[in-house]
Amino acid sequence: MITKEQVLHALSHVEEPDLKKDLVTLNMIRNVEITPTTIRFDVVLTTPACPLKGHIEHACRNAIALFVDKTIAVEINMTSNVVGLGSNQLPNIKNIILVASGKGGVGKSTVAANLALALSATGAKTGLVDADIYGPSLPIMFGLEGARPRASKTPDGKTKIEPIEKYGIKLLSIGFFTDPNQAIPWRGPMVSTAVKQLFNDADWGELDYLVVDLPPGTGDVHITVAQGFPIAGAVVVTTPQQVALADAVKGIGMFLMDAINIPLLGVVENMAYFTPAELPDHRYYIFGKDGGKQLAERYSAPFLGEIPLVKSISDAGDSGLPVVMDEDNPVAHAFVDIAGKVAQQLAIRQATA
Repeated sequence: MITKEQVLHALSHVEEPDLKKDLVTLNMIRNVEITPTTIRFDVVLTTPACPLKGHIEHACRNAIALFVDKTIAVEINMTSNVVGLGSNQLPNIKNIILVASGKGGVGKSTVAANLALALSATGAKTGLVDADIYGPSLPIMFGLEGARPRASKTPDGKTKIEPIEKYGIKLLSIGFFTDPNQAIPWRGPMVSTAVKQLFNDADWGELDYLVVDLPPGTGDVHITVAQGFPIAGAVVVTTPQQVALADAVKGIGMFLMDAINIPLLGVVENMAYFTPAELPDHRYYIFGKDGGKQLAERYSAPFLGEIPLVKSISDAGDSGLPVVMDEDNPVAHAFVDIAGKVAQQLAIRQATA
């Protein structure tokens, strides 16, 4: 009869590629069951978006075959338990991810929306905050123009905003509370108060990830969010040309300041190249090449990926159905890969903290 000790010994030879320790030491093997014909167990990953999920499962099967019995059936339940910073202020939100850019027009909101949706598609409980006070765009990108969140009473008598749910994620935007045709001259204190309300006065429930779409630059909103809430890390979006990179450097510099000190999870290069529909194998680097990759190398940060310049991305945003929802679109796979790398970086930082 095969014993649990034999199974754990075999799986102790399987290393978690990012954390550089074996699955048993990391307490990732749970609920081992053994019958005369089958071995069953759970592998508890640090995120459902783990890009190495298939690799780990394959390694577990090989370990059982090599060290226990190559003929016995192996049933593996790949599950996850997302860890996070946690805080007394927002105890139910495990990880807050900032998406920022040094300048406008680089596709920051597009990246934030598709990142949130890609994380949610893996099974993670995900929310998205549109903190771009001066130019909220997420209501359009999700087809929610004119939507108004409801308010509800909590058991302790407090009034909370209910985020709007669409495509499996929870959404809040300052655009839900303003007239899109009316300009609002925001002063600094008003901006800070409005942003804090999107976090503190909303009933977010339990979330694994809360993605925050910041406005361009390094202003009041950035300081309010960075210093007021437990931030797990930041993703910086840029385009390849030098003028965008110069502004992205300033954004990264702000996160790395001692007074703010937010980890840089990586760099996304948007509008990296153009591929005509009639020439799918051709890439034209019309804004320059490898600018985002070089920026990531400069700060020893991960390069999360390239997003091409294609019309389907802007069409998807204008139609209220972000491109990552179209599984047949190659660009959707690029966003899924980026989401996996972001979750991977968060898991590594949490495990080594």
